[in-house]
Parts: sequence; C-alpha cells; structure tokens
Amino acid sequence: MKVSELQNIKQRYNIVGNCPALNHVLDVALQVAPTDLSVLIIGESGVGKEIIPRVIHDNSPRRREKYFAINCGSIPEGTIDSELFGHVKGSFTGAINDSPGYFGVANKGTLFLDEVGELPLATQARLLRVLETGEYIPVGATEVKKTDVRIVAATNVNIRKAISEGRFREDLYYRLNSIPIQMPPLRDRGEDIVLLFRLFAMQTAEKYRMEKVTLTDDAKRMLMKYKWPGNVRQLKNITEQISILCPERVVTADILANFIPQDQESTQLAKIPGNNEHSFETEREILYKILFELQGNVNNLRQDMSILKKQLDEMKGSHIMQNDDSKLPIDNRTALQQRPIVIQQQPKTMAEDAIAEEYVEPENLNLNDIGRQMLEKALERNGGNRKKAASELGISDRTLYRRIKQYGLE
Repeated sequence: MKVSELQNIKQRYNIVGNCPALNHVLDVALQVAPTDLSVLIIGESGVGKEIIPRVIHDNSPRRREKYFAINCGSIPEGTIDSELFGHVKGSFTGAINDSPGYFGVANKGTLFLDEVGELPLATQARLLRVLETGEYIPVGATEVKKTDVRIVAATNVNIRKAISEGRFREDLYYRLNSIPIQMPPLRDRGEDIVLLFRLFAMQTAEKYRMEKVTLTDDAKRMLMKYKWPGNVRQLKNITEQISILCPERVVTADILANFIPQDQESTQLAKIPGNNEHSFETEREILYKILFELQGNVNNLRQDMSILKKQLDEMKGSHIMQNDDSKLPIDNRTALQQRPIVIQQQPKTMAEDAIAEEYVEPENLNLNDIGRQMLEKALERNGGNRKKAASELGISDRTLYRRIKQYGLE
C-alpha cells in the first residue's frame, strides 16, 4: 500500500501510530475488503479491534448496505439466538411480534460479531450453518431463511484453549479464520504510545477548555516502558486523569509514577488458572467432581440405612418383650415399661421396604461404572434421544458421543 493511501485511511478513521504491526493490519484489512471472506480479528481487550471491521465494510462492495456491530458477550444466553436469527410470534414469552433478527436485517451488508468467543455452543452451531450455506431458521419457525451477510468477528479469548476445553467449536474457528488479523498490543507499539498520549491530552484540553499537558523525556521513556495491560483504553483513562487532577502542565516521571499502577497485572488474552489452581472448567473434570460427590452421598446413605436396620431390629425385639411381659415378675415389667423406645411402632411393610432398599454396593465405587450407569439411565429415560440425554446430563453432544463410544453403548 502506498504511504499516501495509508495516511488517508488513518486520517479518515482517526488512527494514530506508525508502528509496522499496525500498518500491516491496515494493509491486510484493505486487501481483504473487496472479498466476501470471513475475517477473525484477535487481540487483547482495549487494542481497538472495533476499528478494523468498519474499515473493511467501508472499503467493500457492501459499503452502501447496513453495518451492525454486535457484542456477543453482552447478550443473555437465553435471547441471543432470537437477537441474531430472529423469531416468530408466540415462540416464547414476550414474543408478541415476528422479528427478522440481525441476519435478516443485515442482508447484503456486514455483521461485526465482537467477543465471538463468548457465544454458547448451540448458537455456534447455528452460526456455522449460516457461514457455510447462508441458511438459518428463526426461533420457533419451521421455514428456512436465506441471507447474504459478510461476517467479521473479533475476540480477546484464547480460542485454541477454548477449543481444547470444549467451549468453542473447532470447525467454526476455521470457518471464521479465513483471514486472521492480529492486533498488536499497545506495549509493542513503541513511540505510538507517546503519540496517543498527545492526542488524548489535546482532546481533553479542548473538551474542558484547559491547557494541554505535555511530557518530559524521562516521562516519555517511563510511558513506553510500562506494559499497558488495558492497552489504548487504559492509556486514555490515565491521560484524562493527569489532565484533570495534575496541577502541573508539564508532567515528569515522578508525577507520572503517581498515576501508573505498580501492580503486576496480566496481559494474557484470557485468564488461565495457574499450575497450583484447580479448575473444573472442562466437562471431564465437572463429571468426575459430580461422581465423587455421588460416591460420598452413597456412602452416607449406606451408613444411614445400616443404623435404621439396627434400630428396626431393636424395635422388633422390643415388641416381642412387650407381648411377653405378663410372664415376667412385676419388677421386671415395671422396668420394661419405663425403658424408652428409640423408634415408635412402625408398620411391618415399612420395615420390610427399608430393609429391601439397603444399599450393598462395594465400598470402593468405580467411576467408569457409575458414569456408564448414569449414561444408560439418561438414554433410557429419553427414549434413546442422544440430544435430550446430553441436555439432561449437562454435557455437550460431542462429549455424549465420546462417552457412548468409550462405554461400548453404540
């Protein structure tokens, strides 16, 4: 791309910076804009990912059509399918009219799906179908709809880690990742940090009609050494704080140190538990946790049943003694009448049922056997419907199929 063309793009979208990584991102965005290929923008929170989809749309053949930016993480899981794919009247409580959804309204245009890594698995399956066939079915409808929408997605989640944990579909990742764009973090942009500070200081001064703050050389060096976990958003906040709260208009390193946090904040794409932290994020670990809790409950139940059986045996003996107390001496009968009985008289059927229900499973439970039994019962209760069985067990369809194969239930 020519330098003049690049500068025109930066001026049009108010993009500040000259680092090679940023220039490369803009170059890729302009090259892919005339196509209909899906684009996945990856970068930390606060790096300015939302600018790139706008650049792509405005320089594409769809620029005269509608453009929608949707934050997938801000829409509740129960309504996101309706928001994206629409619904028919009466399909759920509150659906008083038909709704075309974003895919219907944005036909021929562009949809920017921000935080796409937060989409539920069921919604990911619907999105994959739209990307592959251009077809979708509104919530509560039976008629297939067609749409022609360009998808640009963005995420700050480590997608490969999410795939390994079963939180993101691998096939959807490769479908979205036709053209990957990696946004550079602010800490890697060198002198762009000082340029951005200057821009934000000027904007704040104009907005509040005050003298603009400037940086000394040592303050500039400190600014560029800081790692900026909040990226451009954090830099803007700190610039505004200095402009409003600092009485001096020339900011030194000592003054700047009072506004820059000193704690070691994370700069990872997504929070990952440390080696010493235990997490039940994966479905396998969640299932094992449930099985261990089940084992403890069964052991407690076995102990309670043993105590109950013992008390029932004592009760039977008490009844026999009460029936024969006429043959005992008067003193013994009086003592027997005064002796407290732990359990009140119970019907014979109740005692028999309690004894019949006593659990005699071996002390050491086999987790595989329990998992197999749970799976078999779930399939039996749902008439062999695997999707319903997976929903009842709280696991994904893929995990259910893997368990069926593992236990030889095919």
